[in-house]
Amino acid sequence: MTQALILAGGRGERLRPITDYVPKPLVPLDNIPLLEWQLRYLQQFDIYDVVICAGYKTELIQNFLNRGRYSQVNISVESEPLGTGGAIKNAANYIHDEFYVLNGDIITDIDINLIKHNHVASVPLRTQFGTLNIKGDSIVEFNEKQIIKDRWINAGIYHFGTDVLKDLPIKGDIERTLFPVWAQKGKLKVAKFPNAKWYSIDSFKDLHKCSSHVRDIITPKSPY
Repeated sequence: MTQALILAGGRGERLRPITDYVPKPLVPLDNIPLLEWQLRYLQQFDIYDVVICAGYKTELIQNFLNRGRYSQVNISVESEPLGTGGAIKNAANYIHDEFYVLNGDIITDIDINLIKHNHVASVPLRTQFGTLNIKGDSIVEFNEKQIIKDRWINAGIYHFGTDVLKDLPIKGDIERTLFPVWAQKGKLKVAKFPNAKWYSIDSFKDLHKCSSHVRDIITPKSPY
């Protein structure tokens, strides 16, 4: 059975004051905690062996898991912020073989089975603002938010084996430590999802926008 790690150790500063009281994984998205949506997402691919890498208000996350259906999900606790790379290394005792990594603030319909070993999922870059085509001092075309051709962003989902652990930092982000080194060595590949629905929940605007679509993106099976 394939395993998954959810990186959920951040404080969620941009979602304050809610995150003064609950950790970001428990912030409600359409009245359901963000973490539960992610567990439902993994369940769609029959992934039940899950480790949550947490640090901030861990006891609240544990209480949520213990209330019933998620009691068998493990938590890897950070005594201090370790970054995304350090968090994975800190969870080494829970990792068996092949495993996925999922950023704790991602909502998506990406088919995780299509992300192969040492691959990073990627989605097209979309502008946050309308763009202008200009000739001289005249606007000849106005384009609302759109995909930027041939520009891809990190979708926050990865697939690794246990061999990655030796190259991870004790403390630091995987995006700034492992990824640049592996990219130079040709060890890092990309899995492109041009038509994926994908949201990163970083602000109240993201919460509001995703809340209208999350039930169309993630379809739960029976409870854990």
